[in-house]
Amino acid sequence: MALELYIPPCIKVPVHPHHPPPAGKSLRIHIQGPLVSVQKLVPEAQRHIDVFNQIFPQPAGPLLARLVFEKLFGRQPQAETISGDLIIRDQYLGWVMEGKKPLNQIDHYGVTFDHLVPPEENDPEVLQIHILEIDDDGGAYANEALPFKVDPADYTDRRVLAVPRCCQKRKGTQDRFRVNYEVANRVV
Repeated sequence: MALELYIPPCIKVPVHPHHPPPAGKSLRIHIQGPLVSVQKLVPEAQRHIDVFNQIFPQPAGPLLARLVFEKLFGRQPQAETISGDLIIRDQYLGWVMEGKKPLNQIDHYGVTFDHLVPPEENDPEVLQIHILEIDDDGGAYANEALPFKVDPADYTDRRVLAVPRCCQKRKGTQDRFRVNYEVANRVV
């Protein structure tokens, strides 16, 4: 059974202009986190991992993007190919490494999608969201990385915490450049 995705309200005063994003604003959204947490959100998604034959997008990508879209905008996306409401642009595969050699195993997954971004736009605004795994360490990392207290009882077996960059201690000054660079360099 899938757990609920929980994106807390913005803690900034005033709130960050992308958290939550205005419905009609063009925005590139990137979400990533530990594979174990992604699997809790979309357990029905199969993984097809092969370092030499990468599948884009992984089955989890569209499912995760749709879930995030619905949480952010409070509605289902329009037909993806017609309106530009939700267009999958990139994915992140966090390969498990043995020395400098990637194994055929990932431990992190992420997806990037566009909401109303014109096709000719190369440098859209970016909303970076991180999924935090609470169960593996009882919330210790979340309580270190976030400027607010996380109670593991609020998440264990109930929901998965995902926090936009504006509500984290880490500032991510290169997020827009990095995400847009990765989309521009996607080899399909």
